Amino acid sequence: MEEPVTARRGAAEDPQDPPEAQPQPGGLGQFLRPRRGQLTVALILMLTAVMIVSTLRSQAEEPSYANLRRTELIQLLDNLSAETRRLETDIRELQRTRDELASGAEGAQAARAEANRRLDELEIIAGTVPVHGAGIRITISDPADKVSPELLLNGLEELRDAGAEVIEINDSIRVTAATWLGLNSAGLLVADEHVVDSPITLDVIGDPATLEAGARFRGGLVSEVEGARVGGRVMIEQMDRVDIDSTVVLTENEFAIPN
Repeated sequence: MEEPVTARRGAAEDPQDPPEAQPQPGGLGQFLRPRRGQLTVALILMLTAVMIVSTLRSQAEEPSYANLRRTELIQLLDNLSAETRRLETDIRELQRTRDELASGAEGAQAARAEANRRLDELEIIAGTVPVHGAGIRITISDPADKVSPELLLNGLEELRDAGAEVIEINDSIRVTAATWLGLNSAGLLVADEHVVDSPITLDVIGDPATLEAGARFRGGLVSEVEGARVGGRVMIEQMDRVDIDSTVVLTENEFAIPN
């Protein structure tokens, strides 16, 4: 007996059935199995990105004056010029002293005079004698007590960079190389264990114009105090004579021994 037609048709392949799916070029499969050329391009792009980032970081770390205003650049140039003139004067004085010390009979007298002059300078630097001279007085109003030790220290360093020879805080604290700033247990600003009350006054001896320019330079003491973080006010007065009467008592070194 013949098999039913339906059975024979089921055993045979239907010519209308779609062919089995074949993997297509590209797509996810090719992404997961990149070729050698694609790996090379990716490596080149990665190295290029690393070089660009390194260059941008190095440029960011370098000081830039492109965004400074003309008046700020003039102030910076004036400060550098004043410092150059001061150093040139020091060089001439040292050369003159050298010539006097080498002049034979007058050498001993010149040596004594030079020793006395050096002693006077060291006493001023050490803060053991009262001094006076031209300079400025800076008055800092800090109603919210937000002037931090770091801010005040930066201001003192900026004044030193501008040529300050002697600095006094609140008519009572002589600033020397050993001066330290911090907060006491009550959170109050102190300098050498003395509380620095507001308003803070800084008496500074040096060239008045250069000192004021150093304090008013953008990003300096005036900008920081009068900025939004502190919200204070700064007044600067140039003076022909600034009297600094506070002194410090030297303590004997415990470990350092002169050669």
